[in-house]
Parts: sequence; C-alpha cells; structure tokens
Amino acid sequence: MPKTYSHPGYRLHKATRQAVVTLDGRTLYLGRYGSKASQEKYDRLILEWAANGRSLPPEPDQQLTLVEIAAGYKRFAHGYYRKHGKLTDTYHAVCRTLQLVCSLYGRTPAAEFSPRAVKAILHQMIGKNWSRKFINENLAVIKRWMKWAVSEELIPVEVQQAVEVVPGLRKGRSAAKETGPVLPVDDAIVEQTLQHVGPVVAAMVRIQRLTAMRPSEVCLMRPCDIDRSGDVWVYMPAEHKTEHHDITRRVAIGAKAQEILLPFLDREPEAYCFSPSESEQMRRAAKSANRKTPLSYGNRPGTNRKDKPKKSPRDSYDKDSYRRAIHRACDLAFPAPSGLTKQQIADWQSEHRWAPNRLRHTAATEIRKLYGLEAAQVVLGHQQAAITQVYAERDLHKALEVAAQIG
Repeated sequence: MPKTYSHPGYRLHKATRQAVVTLDGRTLYLGRYGSKASQEKYDRLILEWAANGRSLPPEPDQQLTLVEIAAGYKRFAHGYYRKHGKLTDTYHAVCRTLQLVCSLYGRTPAAEFSPRAVKAILHQMIGKNWSRKFINENLAVIKRWMKWAVSEELIPVEVQQAVEVVPGLRKGRSAAKETGPVLPVDDAIVEQTLQHVGPVVAAMVRIQRLTAMRPSEVCLMRPCDIDRSGDVWVYMPAEHKTEHHDITRRVAIGAKAQEILLPFLDREPEAYCFSPSESEQMRRAAKSANRKTPLSYGNRPGTNRKDKPKKSPRDSYDKDSYRRAIHRACDLAFPAPSGLTKQQIADWQSEHRWAPNRLRHTAATEIRKLYGLEAAQVVLGHQQAAITQVYAERDLHKALEVAAQIG
C-alpha cells in the first residue's frame, strides 16, 4: 500500500488558551483557540509546509547557504522531473550540476551568489574537459535553480537576475572543447555490425532504420500500442520525449518494417516486443545447439548458472542497454589492431562505435532527399522544421549538379 501522511494537529495551549501547531520542532501560535482567524492561519501554514516538501520555509532573517537551497531544489526535482513514475535524465543532470556547485560554494550564503562565482564554476567545468554544449546545459540548470529559489522566496530576486546575465559559452570563444555533429551511419557499417548481435537487437536496428524512431520508442514497442487495421500500421508509443507538451506521437510502419516486426507480436498485448530476457534465451539456445562437447561430458545446459545472480535480464531494453548492445557488436565487428596500448584501444573503439540515434539521422537524410524537408519533419515527429534540419543532412548531390551546370 502507498505510504500515507497525516498533518500535524491543531491543538490548545492551555497556559495561554491559544491554538498552536508544531512543525519541524517549532511550536507556532495561531491566535485564540477555536477562532476563525486561528483556523485560517493553521490551514495556511499547513499548505505552505506541505508545498515546501513537508518543511517550513526559512525565516526572513535566516542566512541560507547554497547547499541548503540545493537540497530543497533536489527534493523538488525528484518529484517534478518524472514520467510515468520514473525519474528522467533531467533530474540526474540537476544532481550532477548542483554537486559541482556545492563542492565549490556550498557554504556560501545564497544571497552572495554572484556572476563571478558562476563564471568560476564554468571554468571548473572546462577544466574537467567537458564539451561547450554540455557546459551550457549545466549553466541552464543553475539558472533554473536560481529561478526556483526566487519563487520559493529563498533568495532575493536580484541574485537570480544577476546570474541570468552570465552568457553561455560561444563557439570558438572559449577553451571548452567542441564536439562534432551527429552524422548518419552508413548502411554497410550497420549490416557489418549486425552480424555480431542477436536476432532481437538486429530487428530493433532494422525497424528503427526504416521508421526513423527514437531509440527509446523502439525499445518500448508493445502489440497493444500498434494499430494494424490498415495497410500501413501506426504505432503510438505509450511514452515519448515530447508527451509533456501534449504532443501525440505516431509512427508509420510500412511493409518492410512490418515483416521484421511480425514475429515479435506473438505475445501478450502489453508485453514488450523486444525483451533482453528473450534475447538471452535465444543466445543460450543457439550456443547449446552449436555445442561440440557431448552432453555426457562437461556441464549440462543450465547446471552452471547461479541461483541468485547479481544482474538478471529485464523485460525491456532502454536506450542505454540498447546502445551498449550495439557498442559491444561494434567492438567485435571492428576489432582494434594488435599492439596498441590500453588508451589507444579505447580511442579506436570510440572512433568505430556508432550509437542507435545515428540511425534516425540516416533515415531522416534519406527521407529528405527523396521526399523533401516537410516529409522528414512529419516522420521524425518534429514541431519545427529547424529541428529536422539538424537530423536531415542537406543533399550535397544537388549542389554539385548546380555547380556543374553553372560552372
């Protein structure tokens, strides 16, 4: 059963005949016991106490430090940045950023937090070899944190306004490293990689390549989410990236993708189509079928498994486990040359790995080339064409044709 909470009670203080309530160990006087004014004050205090995470707001003259405000914002973020009961990546970004801020200025009074301190934090991020875009994302977290603190009346509004004037890092005008754009991945490289994955992950990759889905959307496919009444199926993910903006996501699934997906629809309607546990069963079955040692020798199938393993395959992939499966296959498909150091091997693997999100770029580029930018925008589920242009590379072939004709 879910945990329930009771509110601190409205009580009589016999010595003074006043109504009182005890919050956070502090006894607060409300006025004459039983009066309407005291009951209204009690209701108001309880509402403020509950809205502040079941704790009293600080007194006006209390000098709060940044670490205390950070703790309050983390509690807020823990409840706010959720989808379907699960914490989102934004919450973890908040924790990472505030940890760095508090390691430098945690004991600093919040009212003394200044643009100079923010710039020092940015310099620390550059020293950690974080990319410019990643640093700017962390700066945005700091600004949202200060805005929240003002809304909770924890800091003067002047502090937040001062922090807002700190600009993000500009390309080529800071020591922060730059990251290259996410480029499409060549289909030949994809097919070479798929020789080293199981049938489940291979099907996920091929379906994502044909439909331009996000990695998280292909991971969460279920039979009940797919309308198969027409020639082209329509998949409506139960959860997706932009659902908190009241945007409905629909993915069209054509004949080629249907043929790949069909064997994975023979299950309960609410079961996930692509399951790591099912993939592991297939791997073990294939390994057993290719066994060369007779069953009368060595370990029999299943006898060398742990009763309580530390990790067990889950019912569904997520974008991280999906990416790791592809990276492992890349390491097998493109092995590092012999004689390299440990760091050189790591660099080689980083260069020859590709992430599933690049399949979305590949599909978007192909769709834009054949059908135009608007078609790519609709398939990718973007509200603005400018976002689609990030995914769909411009067709260089057209520019070459123009140059050849006009000289």
